[in-house]
Parts: sequence; C-alpha cells; structure tokens
Amino acid sequence: MKPTIKLTAIALAAASFVTAPLHAIRAEPVRPAPAYVVNEIEVTDQAGFATYAKRQGELIEKFGGHFLARGGATEMIAGAPTKARVAIYVFDSVAKANAWHNAPEQAELAALRDKSSTFRSYIVEGCAACSPPAR
Repeated sequence: MKPTIKLTAIALAAASFVTAPLHAIRAEPVRPAPAYVVNEIEVTDQAGFATYAKRQGELIEKFGGHFLARGGATEMIAGAPTKARVAIYVFDSVAKANAWHNAPEQAELAALRDKSSTFRSYIVEGCAACSPPAR
C-alpha cells in the first residue's frame, strides 16, 4: 500500500473516532424540565374537600401528572408552624402543567376547593437534568 493511501486511511479512521461521539451527543433529544405543583391546604369542610380532591386527582392523571405527596405528615424545619396539608404533583413539563391548570374543568373544581379550604398553589420548574421518580 502506498504511503499516501495508508496515511489517508489512518486519517479517516481517526476522524470517525472523533466525530462518532459528537454525533451521539447531538442525537440525544432535549428533555424539558419537569414541573412540580405545590399546594398548601387548610381544609375547612372535609366532605366537600374530599369531592374536590377525588375529581382533581382524576384531572391531574388525565394531563399526565402524578402525585409525589398527598397530605402526608409534614414536619416544619423553618418558619412559623402551620396547620396546612401539603400536596405535590409532577408533570413532564411546565407546558403540561399549564395545560392542566388551564383546563375548562378547573373553574368548577376551583369553586369546590374554595368552598372547602384555604388554598395556596404554585408551579415550580424543575431542573432539566432531573427526572421524576419511576412510577
């Protein structure tokens, strides 16, 4: 084999080792950051809130969300003590969380919620490198 052909073959082989990993990195899809909905709830009417919670849980699932915490024991580690229950659920992205939040069913559910509790809720964007726990 002529030296020029041999050097060309070596250069091509070396180039493929360098570009193959770069192609693999670029080929990975960009995953959106998850979105967490955090609620602080002081229930004033247990029966009314139970109806709200059941229907809201179904709506959350309809939009691809799932609960991470739902009214379990809460231990204050800083700030004033509270009687509030905490619920946390996660969606695959802020866009999906907003789609759930803007669903037509929310108006009726908000009325049920407001009659049976004092409620504070917010969406928190997670980090793109994080992922929700396996179900």
